[in-house]
Formats: sequence, C-alpha cells, structure tokens
Amino acid sequence: LESVLALKPDLILDVGSTSGTFVSLAERVQQQTNIPYALLDGRFDAAGETYRKLGELIGRKSDAEKLARYADDTFKMIADRITSIAPSARPRVYYARGPRGLVTGLGGSINVETIEMLAQNVAGANKGGLANVSIEQVLLWNPDVIITIDQDFAATVRSDPAWSSIKAVRDNRVHLSPKMPFGWVDFPPSVNRLIGLRWLAEVLYPDKFP
Repeated sequence: LESVLALKPDLILDVGSTSGTFVSLAERVQQQTNIPYALLDGRFDAAGETYRKLGELIGRKSDAEKLARYADDTFKMIADRITSIAPSARPRVYYARGPRGLVTGLGGSINVETIEMLAQNVAGANKGGLANVSIEQVLLWNPDVIITIDQDFAATVRSDPAWSSIKAVRDNRVHLSPKMPFGWVDFPPSVNRLIGLRWLAEVLYPDKFP
C-alpha cells in the first residue's frame, strides 16, 4: 500500500475476477488509500463491455468504443462461422501447460476460455481453475488436438513414448501457441487472446478460416 500511495495514482484499475473475495480486497484498498479502485470483469466474452467501462472511467469513450467493437465483431464472426457445427461434433482439445504438459485448465477456467468457445475441453467435466493431471488421465481422454504454451513440451512430446499413442500426437495435431508480445491463448488471460481466438479457430477449422 505504501508503494501505491507513493505513486499518487488517480485510479487503481484491476481487470480480472469480480468474485466476492476480490470485491472485498478492492473495497479495503480503496478505504485505506482513499484512491478510487475499479474492479472490471476479466471474462473473455465481457471484453467489449469492459473496454466501454474503462473508456467511461478515463474519459476516452471514443477510443474504447473502437476496441470494444473490434472485440464484439471478432466474437460474432467466429461464432457465426462455426454455428453449424454441433458442440458434440467439435474437436476434443487438451490444453497442456508446463514442461511435461501435465497442467491443464478445468471447465470454466479463465485459462481455457478461448478453447471452450471453439471446441470441447477434455478436462471440462470437472469445474475449476488450473489442475495437475496424470499421463494416464490424458491417455483416457485421448484428445484430437493438443494446444500448448510450453516450448519444451512442444519440442519433446512427439518423441516421448508415454504420449505416442494419444490421437493428437499420432495425427501430428500438437500446436504451440504464439506468445508475442503476450500469450495468445493464455498467460495472461486478457484481451491478448483476441488474436489467439483467430489463430485457434484456424488451427481447429482451417476450411472455415482460410
């Protein structure tokens, strides 16, 4: 708090979870610093509305509206192109994090929002955030596609006997997500994922996103 006060900001801006825990933290910091604290919704599908709220807060409504419209148009364009594919017919995707690929995002996790917009998350039956899983569990899921953000895992998975029987590995459908200037699928889970949504759509549905 001392560091924040020393900076003398006009506004503390926090984009992420708006659960009770974070609301309580925001209220406490605002009371202790007397600095307005704005907690905005960090869910991916709320990007447009979050941009608009930010524009109101900092007096840049016009700039915010352009960015909000881009987010809204991106979501609509992608949803329209895959609407004819039933959810049960969409690819089954495993999201691999960590050098061994054994950390993934459970159903509803902020880390797999782009994947769950487009495909079936094989770990989606259990709700939560990031979780450690076993290779045996991945073998049981037998995903069609693996998306990873870890370069070491991407470089070794095809030669690892433990992963060799998994459909995504056999079919050469292991994809390393770009991460410049920020991660395209996750890390951080923010608006950097808009370009990642387009990339992921092309990976999963190349015929619909030439």
